Order: sequence, then C-alpha cells, then structure tokens
Amino acid sequence: MLYFSKIRIFLITIFTLIFVLIFLSNFIKSDNLIFSKKINLGLDLQGGSYLLLEIDTAPVITQKLQNSISEFKKFFKEKKINLKNFKINEDNTLFFEVNQDKVNQVKEILEDKEDNFINQYYPTYKSHKFVFSIEKNLFKLNFSKHGLVEIKNSLQDQALETIRRRVDEIGTNEPNIIKRGSDRIVVELPGLDDPSRIKNLLGKTANLTFRFIIKGSEETFGSEKLEFEDGSEEAIVSKRIIMSGDNLLDAQPSMDTQNNETVVTFNLDRVGAKRFGKATSTGIGKRLAIVLDGKVISAPVIRDAIVSGSGQISGDFTFQSATDLALLLRSGALPAPLNIIEERTVGPDLGQDSINAGVIALAIGFVLVICFMIFKYRIFGLIANITLILNLFLLVGILTLFQATLTLPGIAGIILTVGMAVDANVLIFERIKEEIKDEKNQLVAFDSGYEKSKTAVIDANITTLLAAIILFFMGSGPVKGFSVTLGVGIFTTLFSVYFIARLLTSIYVIKNKNKEKLI
Repeated sequence: MLYFSKIRIFLITIFTLIFVLIFLSNFIKSDNLIFSKKINLGLDLQGGSYLLLEIDTAPVITQKLQNSISEFKKFFKEKKINLKNFKINEDNTLFFEVNQDKVNQVKEILEDKEDNFINQYYPTYKSHKFVFSIEKNLFKLNFSKHGLVEIKNSLQDQALETIRRRVDEIGTNEPNIIKRGSDRIVVELPGLDDPSRIKNLLGKTANLTFRFIIKGSEETFGSEKLEFEDGSEEAIVSKRIIMSGDNLLDAQPSMDTQNNETVVTFNLDRVGAKRFGKATSTGIGKRLAIVLDGKVISAPVIRDAIVSGSGQISGDFTFQSATDLALLLRSGALPAPLNIIEERTVGPDLGQDSINAGVIALAIGFVLVICFMIFKYRIFGLIANITLILNLFLLVGILTLFQATLTLPGIAGIILTVGMAVDANVLIFERIKEEIKDEKNQLVAFDSGYEKSKTAVIDANITTLLAAIILFFMGSGPVKGFSVTLGVGIFTTLFSVYFIARLLTSIYVIKNKNKEKLI
C-alpha cells in the first residue's frame, strides 16, 4: 500500500540525511571521523604520473638455472652418476654432459616426474618443470612454458607488493598499482607532478649484500670485480655472501656526529646478527664491502667485532639520498629488475578540463531531464526530479564514505545513473496511467502502478548490475571506475525510486485523493 509507518518514514529520512551530509563533507572541513572523508580524484581528473613497468625475468631465470646445477650434481652423485661441463647460454639453456653409458639412465630419471626422491628433496625440479633434449651425451634443459608462467606470476606478485610498500612509504595519496599482463605493472600516482624520485626508487632492485673484499688484482672463480658507486675505485669482492638485505629489521637515516656525515643505521634479525657478529669477529682488519645492486656503496675496515645486531652504512649521502636508501632497504628487494617502458605526466589543467566537461555534460543532461519530467508529469515530475537530486547525493555520499577514487569514466557512470533513475520513474508513472483507466480509486491505482511495474524495473536494473559486475572483475583501471559508480548507482536508484519517490508520492496522493485527476 501507499501507507508508510512512522518508523519507516523516520528510517528513510535518517538514512537519506546521513548520506547527504557525507556528500556535503566534500565541500567542508571537519575533524569528525566520518564527515572528514573525501572522494578522491583519479589521475585523469587530478593530474599526476603514470608509469608502465616491465619485469626483466631473464636474470632470475638464469639464477634459477645456476641454483639447479648444485641440486642436479648432488642428486645424480647419490645415484653414482657424474655430470660434467655445465654451461648456461644466452637463451637460458642449461647444458651438461654425462658418460655415454649413463645417457639412458639419466634420461629415465629426468622423464620420471613421479620420482619420490626428486619430489621430496628437489621440489624446484618438479614445480618449475624442466623440459630436456639429448644430442649424443649432451643434455639440454630449459624451463617449460608452464614453468616460465609460474616464474613470471610469482615475480609479478612479489614485485607488486614491493612497489606498493615503496610507494606507501613516500606517502603518495591514493596510488593505483595494478597488474598488466603477465610481466607488467601499472603505477598511477595522482597529484605527483615530478616523477623523478619515484622513478629512481622503483628502478632500483635494492639487492643488498655484505661481502669481504679480497686482496688481489684479478677475478677468480669465487670472486668478481665491482665498481664503487661514486666511481672512485674498483675492488675484487668475494661472491660468498655474509649477510643479505633479508636479514634487516629496520633501516633509518641518521647523522654521524663524530664524522659529521649522513649515514643509514640498520638493525638485524637474530640470524643476521649472529652471522654479522661471526664475520666481523674473524675478519678484523679486512674490508667489508656493502654492495647494493652490483655496486659497492662503502667498504669500511673492520676494527672490532660487531655483535650488537646493529650497524651503519656510510657513503657520500645527502639526507634525501640516505632517506631513500633506508626506504629501499625497509621495503625489501625487488625479485627482478624493472624497466620503465612508458611514462606519462598528466597536468592538472587537463584534469580540470575533464572535470569541467563532465560537470557541464551532467548539468545539461540534468536540466533537460528536469524540464521533460515537469512538462510530462507535472507535480509527479517534480517529485521525480527531487528524487533524482537525492539519488545523486546518495551515490556520491556512498563513494565518499568508502573514499573511492573518481575518474572520468566514473563521471560517465554517474551520468548514466541519472538516465536509469528517470527511466524507472517513467515506467512507474506510465503504469499508473494504465491502472487509472480501469480503477476509479486513485489510491489503489497508484499502489498497483508501483507494484506491477516493480518486476520490469528490478529486472532491467539487475541485468545492468550483472554487466557492471563483469566489467569490474574482467576490466581494469578506468573500466573499473565506470563499473563501480554504475553498480552503486543501481542500488541508490532502486532505493530512491521505491522509498523516497514512493513516500513523496504517497504523501501528495493521500492529501489530494479527492481530486478528479492526479496524473
């Protein structure tokens, strides 16, 4: 029936007022937990920086192949089979040779994917799924397509989390960090006009190691020649890693008052402290190289054993560079190098133009709809227009409550919501006209019109909601922004039509039930 109980009227009024106030919070300053929330503007509206990063998987695949060499050697040695002449070429193919009389035995072992010993002790072999070929006694091993997909997916997930930690440490407002394909990551930073610092931070792998410098002038099998970051000298550094960045608990920029220089202090976990203490105890007088991404930051001489689990990294740091290095170390190393393959900076003027265009389009559409509804349905058109305005307040209020990011496609979703809300009212009013032809009691006719049009209105909105859900889960970036505003708009439309508009209609109809013609 058109009758609304006092409790129902109270709940509808309170619900509507709350979200209208939340909507208005976008234009006023408040310290209240709820009313201090604001809707965020996306990159296309606010301006900012866009980076498309590609993960370089080749070094990781090479490293995994190198790690597998010791596994294969040990495994086949226990089978009394000697593998020799290991080599990895540029195409990431692992070569090794066996004696001719052992070729068939090695082939059978590699083909037996259910070998319990391999599965139990060498899960790398099983999970990454090697494929192999044989030429006489020369075996060639590669990762299979499935294995490469697993590696790429794993690297992408790890890189995504590391990038998110680094960006969050900077304090960028509402960054958008999403996957793109199997080996790319999109980073959108609204409001950031100068991307140079973030590019520098994201471009570094931040692979930190502590290694001893070897006295000598040439590389050996267990050492490599590395340059100092400032280009001052080169050093022969042991490949044996004493400790890595994985053992860091915290890193912070600091001032060394004794030497009047900026340093990075760090704290180690229990394992790292133990290793560092043992290395510095036995290595007094040696130089300890602190290596970041293949370059030596500093190489101090060990004077005393450091067993406290804390230390400092010195170098030619400014406070900003020390802060960035500490940030990189806290957020952890990237699993693979990242290459910036696309970069765009969207100026705030373009964003303002987009906002203005969207507002103008919304205003024109809104005015045309209001004029049409008043011309067509008179007082009920006015009720529909009031409902339409409240519907927009509800929609933006809900987006504000969840601090959603509004993009240009999101504005398009709001404009579409206006059309859908009007469409629902038109269906209801036309149905009421049909009911009045057969029903003399106008109260019954209005009630029947709302009830009998409900199926058509709900079905139309459900099909649109399904499309919005599919767009949300299958789309990305701007498409998701459109689907979110469209989806939320469907729920606010149904509420405004069947609660707000129906309440206002019932009040008017009941007060004017004796009039000969209401619509």
